[in-house]
Amino acid sequence: MTARLPSLNGLRAFEAAARHLSFTVAASELNVTQTAISHQIRRLEQELGIRLFIRQNRSLSLTAEARDYLPGVRAAFNDLRLATDRLLRRDDGHALTVSTLASLAAKWLLPRLSTFQEAHPGIDVRITTSTALVDFRSGDVDAAIRYGRGHWPGLRADWLMADELFPVCSPALLTGNKPLRCPQDLAHHALLHSSGGYDDDWRLWLTAAGLPGNISKQPGLTFDLIFMTVQAAIDGIGVAMGRTSYVEADIAKGRLVVPFKITLPADAGFYLVSPEAKAEPAKLAAFRQWLQASVPRKTEKQS
Repeated sequence: MTARLPSLNGLRAFEAAARHLSFTVAASELNVTQTAISHQIRRLEQELGIRLFIRQNRSLSLTAEARDYLPGVRAAFNDLRLATDRLLRRDDGHALTVSTLASLAAKWLLPRLSTFQEAHPGIDVRITTSTALVDFRSGDVDAAIRYGRGHWPGLRADWLMADELFPVCSPALLTGNKPLRCPQDLAHHALLHSSGGYDDDWRLWLTAAGLPGNISKQPGLTFDLIFMTVQAAIDGIGVAMGRTSYVEADIAKGRLVVPFKITLPADAGFYLVSPEAKAEPAKLAAFRQWLQASVPRKTEKQS
């Protein structure tokens, strides 16, 4: 028997609230009231029989079930949007489709994107998330933001930024039963890992800190998306290996802290990748210029 799909409005409310970790911001994005978002989330939780959010005094966090559910919901909405665009063949020259990593979109790109829309209201930006290589010949994607060393034959790769690696955790772990005072204290905490190309981050940092790399093998948790790893750290589940792009906003808002002063430069960086062409669309040129201006100067590529 096929399971009945839950309310589409409930899923939209869940995706927006989970991305912002705020019912208020989600309500503003969807042009409804905060009460409507709250009711839609409650109905969705009742339909699924699963709690999705942990509501605290002034904060909102995802349950473990919600963190597992979110990537599929987000991918489904992206697929629906792109499929509809292809069906209607809606391309008036003002639509710009950008492919990026889900975690980078959630933690870095989307919070900044409103400034581009304000500066270029005539450009319809469409964000799709994927880790797969983009086939620009299909015409579905105009540009992609990818992590690597900038060597993609036949494509233009514009440097954006590099990350630093350093542990991050909830402020509560600094003063808990097993407080984090020095790197050696990591042996008493669960380490949170991210897969998909970031598997070696902990071992590299531990080696740089003068600690045995095998500490990274102690029991912990591994997530396939970095923003899930970051959320687990915010929830106090363990200590995550942070990367600047993914944690700077949460550090600024006090949801995460950096317990140690040791940082490690990443050996690659983020690039805006697009087809090589003598003449490129003005919409892509505008997006590239805005994106590079949005990157802090300290992340410039070292020669």
